[in-house]
Amino acid sequence: MKTLYRPLLAAAACALALGGTGPGLAKDAKDKDKKEESAAVKAARDFNKDPYPSTYKPYPSVPTALVGATVFDGTGKQIDGGTVLIKDGKVVAVGGPDLAIPEGYTRIDARGKFVTPGIIDAHSHLGDYPSPGVDAHSDGNEMTAPTTPQVWAEHSVWPQDPGFTRALANGGVTSLLVLPGSANLMGGRGVVLKTVPARTMQGMKFPGAPYSLKMACGENPKRVYGAKGRMPSTRMGNLAVNRETWLKAQDYRRKRDSGKLESRDLAMETLVGVLDGEILIQNHCYRADEMAIVLDMGKEFGYKIQTFHHAVEAYKIGDLLAASGTCSAIWADWWGFKMEAYDGIPENAGLLHKAGACVVIHSDDANGIQRLNQEAAKAQGDARRIGIDVPDGEVIRWLTLNPAKAIGIDKLTGSLEAGKGADVVLWNGHPLSVYSRPEKVWVDGALLFDSADRKRRGVTDFELGQPGEGDVK
Repeated sequence: MKTLYRPLLAAAACALALGGTGPGLAKDAKDKDKKEESAAVKAARDFNKDPYPSTYKPYPSVPTALVGATVFDGTGKQIDGGTVLIKDGKVVAVGGPDLAIPEGYTRIDARGKFVTPGIIDAHSHLGDYPSPGVDAHSDGNEMTAPTTPQVWAEHSVWPQDPGFTRALANGGVTSLLVLPGSANLMGGRGVVLKTVPARTMQGMKFPGAPYSLKMACGENPKRVYGAKGRMPSTRMGNLAVNRETWLKAQDYRRKRDSGKLESRDLAMETLVGVLDGEILIQNHCYRADEMAIVLDMGKEFGYKIQTFHHAVEAYKIGDLLAASGTCSAIWADWWGFKMEAYDGIPENAGLLHKAGACVVIHSDDANGIQRLNQEAAKAQGDARRIGIDVPDGEVIRWLTLNPAKAIGIDKLTGSLEAGKGADVVLWNGHPLSVYSRPEKVWVDGALLFDSADRKRRGVTDFELGQPGEGDVK
């Protein structure tokens, strides 16, 4: 027995002397590696999902009662001779002429006028393509790869864009979704902002609003990358690159869930956020056949398309969109400016409404955002001419609660309901008339625009000292 153990003891002593590992040291090394691996996995899984948090704080407000107005509450209802009570940044109550007004409220005589929720634009590039429109301000399209989900539109937002104050004053817009452009299949994250003066993007950032991933199908990606001699150059190439990218995202998610990730990937984090249901899909798409395919791609990889944008042929698949709960953010009558926009019709909104689908009137334009109410009125008129009568209250919904739903903030704003944010517009006439404009605009109960008070007309730093400073047209 002695002779049997001596060689083993000698070998162990030799291994120790040479820095080798015996059974105990090997276990220690494995434990150390396990600890290090756990730290790496933790860093890749438990990262800060909100590294650029909102610093928005509502401006000062006073309890206010809007009395005697025709109220469109955003849910489709119309209240004649209505009263709206707002206090501490919230809607307190909405009712008819008999609604009691507590003491301490500032009364505004709104007889002969109209009240709506703040207008919401579900598709804007303000801040990313600010005014003036020069190359130095072109920050909305990262056209260097077909998929760039790692970029965030908020990192290009210029808070001094005069478009923000114009949207508030001329259009009654209180919130908007700023999206990256549509050159890419996956263009990056969009951000929801409030149209309030702020020094930083974060001072405008809507607290509690989800992120969105901007996607695009059709002509734009295949034109941009086909011209560079790379994939995709066709619509089938568009789908192939999308599917390959979603497969990578699914694999990344599996590794995360099984504790095998060792480093972060910003692009994959966005896509996995979509698969986890935390980030919404906003998909630029024109043709009905492509929208139908994209709906199926969502089913294939386990995500929902929240909204199709532009969607000039949405009227052809209204039943499919209604069944999937997907909104269509559309123009009233833009069409024909490229081949995939050729089959647009002005009755698009009316036909979608008839099919029970979610209709949103959007701008995609720094000027159009200032008159979304007029665009909605045009769509209503075109629907009426083919026998589809859409009530005024429902048309206002296309500008308020429906876009809030489309961008994921309908629990917070978009309608005049008790407990929601007091984003309110007092119009000097019917909001669906071309002769009407905002008279006063409140954001979270703070009066930020008053047509009768020049001190309540926002002016950005960029405008100071220049012709047209604070101009309201």
